[in-house]
Amino acid sequence: MEYGLIGEKLGHSYSKLIHEKLADYVYDLCPISREEFPVFMKNKSFKAINVTIPYKKEVIPYLDEMDENAASIGAVNTIVNKNGRLIGHNTDFSGFEYMVRSNHIEISEKKALVLGTGGASAAILAVLNKLGASSIVSVSRTGKGGAVTYEECIACHTDAEVIVNTTPVGMYPAVDASPLDLTPFTSCRSVLDVIYNPGETKLTAQAKALGMKGITGLSMLVAQAKYACEFFLETTIDDAVIDKITEEIASSMYR
Repeated sequence: MEYGLIGEKLGHSYSKLIHEKLADYVYDLCPISREEFPVFMKNKSFKAINVTIPYKKEVIPYLDEMDENAASIGAVNTIVNKNGRLIGHNTDFSGFEYMVRSNHIEISEKKALVLGTGGASAAILAVLNKLGASSIVSVSRTGKGGAVTYEECIACHTDAEVIVNTTPVGMYPAVDASPLDLTPFTSCRSVLDVIYNPGETKLTAQAKALGMKGITGLSMLVAQAKYACEFFLETTIDDAVIDKITEEIASSMYR
């Protein structure tokens, strides 16, 4: 494999489709078990790869270098092999930042809730900090690791102005589920859901019904792939391609 994606389960990945629209290379989906993972990383038999669940943190000990974003987040989703030296990047950061900016979401001086504390949440927290959120509250079922529980969230944080879902709740095929009832959040203006399938989650549909912006994550998925491709090929690609590919995929996925 020269270019591709590693992870434990890749059956529903759109990465091959996106990358092969972005550039002229073959992009392979490479499911790797936990037993196979150390051997794969030590062999370094690739030019550049993307990394998904559950290996975004596990790859770090095998790297020779990480960029600033990846180091601050503590997770890597892009690795480039430069003459045997493995360089780690995190393009989830840039992908989410693109999602926020392209949809004209105001973060500065806003109180934000981040639902979920899994691997996807670290990049989202970093972007919200960079864009100047006045406060950020992490929410989880257990309330561990500095997060509040959903019950505490409803009791104390209904003044949030931006809500970001990083959990898989509402993802296909369980499309009738939602991580949160938005009704009490009367100050909220924007709800971003990193889920991209379905194109409208129950959470974002409720947001729109309540007069808020509701945005799902397909543009983030395409954007993070575009920024990864730039690292792969050491080139620059016009951001306009993100919207073009997002529209093409949406038209086939959501019709």
